[in-house]
Amino acid sequence: MRIAFYAPLKAPDHPVPSGDRQMARLIMKALGQAGFEVDLASGLRAFTPDPAPEAFAVLLDAAEAEKARLRQAWQDGQRPDLWFTYHPYYKAPDLLGPELARHFDIPYVTAEASYAPKRDRQGWAQRQALIRDAVGLARINICFTERDRAGLEKSVPEARFAALPPFIDTQAYGDGCAAAPPAHLMAVAMMRKGDKFASFTMLAEALGLLLDLPWRLTILGDGPMRAETMALFDRIPSDRLDWRGEFRPEAVPQCLRQGGIYAWPGTGEAYGLAYLEAQASGLPVVAQSTAGVPAVVRDGVTGILTPEGDVAAYAAAVRVLLTDDARRAAYGRAARDFVLAERSLTKASERLAAILNEAMT
Repeated sequence: MRIAFYAPLKAPDHPVPSGDRQMARLIMKALGQAGFEVDLASGLRAFTPDPAPEAFAVLLDAAEAEKARLRQAWQDGQRPDLWFTYHPYYKAPDLLGPELARHFDIPYVTAEASYAPKRDRQGWAQRQALIRDAVGLARINICFTERDRAGLEKSVPEARFAALPPFIDTQAYGDGCAAAPPAHLMAVAMMRKGDKFASFTMLAEALGLLLDLPWRLTILGDGPMRAETMALFDRIPSDRLDWRGEFRPEAVPQCLRQGGIYAWPGTGEAYGLAYLEAQASGLPVVAQSTAGVPAVVRDGVTGILTPEGDVAAYAAAVRVLLTDDARRAAYGRAARDFVLAERSLTKASERLAAILNEAMT
C-alpha cells in the first residue's frame, strides 16, 4: 500500500524541532516498518496563529496551487492508495487531503485530529468546519488519547475511531539505566510563550518550596523566551541549576540517564513524548494530571500525577521522590518496563498495520 503522508502543522522535515515534528517522523517510520510505502505528499504549512481571515485567504491560495500540483502528478504517474493526515486542528486544518481523496476516490485517514467547540466562538468556525469535514470523511480517525477521542465523537458522532497510544523509538534507550536513580531532577522543554512558559513558572514556584533539600535541576532546551524563563528561577541558587541549552535529539537519551526524576508539570500537554523518553531512561515522572499527560504516565506506578494548578501538591510529590530512595527506584524500573514493553515503535507499527488493514476492508 502506498501512503501519501501530510502534516499540516509542521512537516517531518521542518527545520525547527518540536514534539509535533518528532511524532510526524515517528509515524512515518512506524508505517514504513509495517511494510507500507510512505511518501511525504506536501510540505505546505497550514498554520495560522490567529483567526484573521487575511492570512487564511493567502493560505487557501497556496493550498489551491498545491492541490493542482498533486493532481497533475498523480494523473501523470502513480497515485497513492491512501491519504494519511497527522494532527489537523483548528490552527492547522488539512486543506489538501479531503478534496484530493474525493477526487481520486482513495481512502482518507487522520491521526491526532482534535476539535474544540469553544474555538467556534473565538473566530475559528470556518477552520473548525474543515476539521469536522475531514473527520467525517475519514475511513478511520486514529486517536492518541481518550480526551481527543471524546471531543471528536461528540462533534462527529458518525465518524469511525481507533486508538493508538503515544509511542517513541526505544532503540536509543536499550543500553540500560541506573539501578538506583539519583535525586537529580531533569526537564526537557522549549522555552516559548504559552503552556511551556506556564509549566516553567509552576516548576520554579514548586522548587522554591524545596530549598531545604539538596537537589539539582538540569534543563535541556532553548527558545525565544530563554531570558524570561531563566528569570523565573531567580529565587533558586544558581549552583542548583544546569542550563544545557538545545540538545541534538540523539544526545538526549544519554543526558536523561544522568538524572533520577523527570520533573515537568505539563500544563496543556497533548501528551508529551518527553515523558516517554524520560521513563524509557528509567526516570519516574512528576507531572500534573491534566490534558493528555495521563496517557503517558501511570500515576502511582511510573510516577506521581498531581491536581492541575496545585503548586503545593506538585512540590510535595517532588519531595516524596527526592526523599524516598526505594520508591524512586521502584517507579523508575516500572517506568522503563512500561515504555519498552508497551510504547515502542515496534508495538506502534503493529498497531498501525492492524488499524489500516481493517479500515481498508
